[in-house]
Amino acid sequence: MNYLEAYLIAYKSELWGTLISIGLLFLLKFIIAKTIRKVGKISDLNEVRTRLIIKYVSIGLSGFGIVALIIIWGVDFSELGVLLSSVFAVIGVALFAQWSMLSNVTAGVILFFSFPFKIGDRIKILDKEIVEKEDEERETYVIEDIRAFHLHLRNAKGELVTYPNNLMLQKAVALIDTYERSHEGSEVL
Repeated sequence: MNYLEAYLIAYKSELWGTLISIGLLFLLKFIIAKTIRKVGKISDLNEVRTRLIIKYVSIGLSGFGIVALIIIWGVDFSELGVLLSSVFAVIGVALFAQWSMLSNVTAGVILFFSFPFKIGDRIKILDKEIVEKEDEERETYVIEDIRAFHLHLRNAKGELVTYPNNLMLQKAVALIDTYERSHEGSEVL
């Protein structure tokens, strides 16, 4: 019996578990991506936002797949613990330094599924910090783009303002006019 046959016999259950896990992972990725695309289409969301959310979910599922493979192959957690504690210490410091970015990405995922506004809508952000000193009325903005970390808003003066996603969840935002309603009655060529 050669080395390959001995290896296949010795690790038969682990190899089958790996194949099944990888197959389930790809099936889950396919089903979830299809569901997210359907939600994006039903909600009339931008295709770029939909692909971004699919990418986030795919990364998360890959992480679960790696954990499943570690369990299947019976990696010794005491040895793995030293390695992981060192890695998580470095990642923890990096995430603490980038906490704002992480909260904006998380807010971007939340906004994808529950955001009542779309690109082209006119909104008013009810935040006292945005009000200009000489102007007592709050300014209205048109949503030009919704990205992973922030929104692109255009004010009446034509200035482009970037507004963090996490603040869209924390501040009150009023919908002034939807894109569909503002273009009602206009003919499309």
